[in-house]
Amino acid sequence: MTILPRLFLVRPLILRTASALNWLPPTLARVTVGWVFVLSGWGKLHGLPDVVDFFRSLGIPAPELQAPFASGVEFVCGLLLLAGLMTRIACVPLIIVMIVAIATARHEEITSLGALFGFVEYLYIVLMLWIGVAGPGPLSLDAILVKRVHAREF
Repeated sequence: MTILPRLFLVRPLILRTASALNWLPPTLARVTVGWVFVLSGWGKLHGLPDVVDFFRSLGIPAPELQAPFASGVEFVCGLLLLAGLMTRIACVPLIIVMIVAIATARHEEITSLGALFGFVEYLYIVLMLWIGVAGPGPLSLDAILVKRVHAREF
């Protein structure tokens, strides 16, 4: 028997295993990105004078307002992602923060599309787009709340 027919024999097992693990990718992506933003936001909130100075050096308008706002967005939306609560909504401000970070702090490093793809901020944008479209997964407060709402409707 050649390899191709053997692969087709294993296919049902692979599909069952993949189906049983379909909760894992959205959970890992959501928790990982959420944790990164919680830590980043927390650090910035506890070092606001330095963040304000950095924003000022980038030419961001009203750094005294923008720095605590961006730091708070990172922290609060990171917590929401960790919990899987209002996940799709929490992704939007984080995506905007990452776009602003690329446009202000990293714009000189964008020499090609490949360079952009190498930015960790771009990776966060892609992950948050995926989470925002696909949802937080079954291990989230969003999933629990949706089940409760549907249970009450029927």
